[in-house]
Amino acid sequence: MKKIILVVNLILIVSCFFQNLSSASDKQRQRIISLAPATTEILFSLGLDEEIVGVTTFCNYPLAAEKKEKVGTFSQPNIEKILSLKPDLVLATGLEQAYIVGKLKQIGLKVYVSDPSTIGELMNSIKEIGHLTHRESEASVVVAGMEAKIRQISEKVKLIDQDKKPKVFIEIWHDPLMAAGQGSFVDELITLVGGINIAHDTPRAYSYFSPEQVIERNPDCIIFGYMSDPENQINIKGRMGWDKIKAVKANHLYNDINPDLFLRPGPRLADGLEEIYERLYNK
Repeated sequence: MKKIILVVNLILIVSCFFQNLSSASDKQRQRIISLAPATTEILFSLGLDEEIVGVTTFCNYPLAAEKKEKVGTFSQPNIEKILSLKPDLVLATGLEQAYIVGKLKQIGLKVYVSDPSTIGELMNSIKEIGHLTHRESEASVVVAGMEAKIRQISEKVKLIDQDKKPKVFIEIWHDPLMAAGQGSFVDELITLVGGINIAHDTPRAYSYFSPEQVIERNPDCIIFGYMSDPENQINIKGRMGWDKIKAVKANHLYNDINPDLFLRPGPRLADGLEEIYERLYNK
């Protein structure tokens, strides 16, 4: 009889243990809304698919993001829709979303703003999001993967002679002509691949850049921050005076890189670094 009672008590203890474990797990599971494509990518990279209850219409990666409930556009999220989804945590970015972030905080929602300006800050942001979502180990794996890719490229760049480093122009947009300068991810990526950004001295991270400056600074390679059909290259060659540019004469014009890889501050930024390296040195 004592043995039976002992077995029953043991079963009850084990049952309570697993119930408490399940309860703790439920407490950790959050309802998360992402208001920026970059933070959406970070959340998915941390394995938080089930926790994501809402994203913007701009959140297009991975494919699973497109199936999530939409809470409005990047610049105009719908506050009522956000509230209806009862989020425990909202992820946003800076600048254009500053107003909506302020409103959500006033309402009492927990909001984390991810607005990194360097790769190092991006990695710290991934770790912080990992901490907020109880995915610290997953965040460490994501960051380590990015660091490994960057380190691999850096080792290759060390072998390039200074006088062989190409001058690069990354055209963010064509009308008006816009370039990425100092303080942008693009400028940092060009430096990491051993290139020389001809727009490095522009006053802001992203600003207007005159066609005459491109001609004068004569880049060896031009990469476009927007994907388009091959006809775009014909238009480039037809720009007044651009036929004298080294990149144009050598046809080192690339519009086949997904701009999200080097313009979006997310886990795929290291992939963008690899893509740019390939265009510069494996022509």
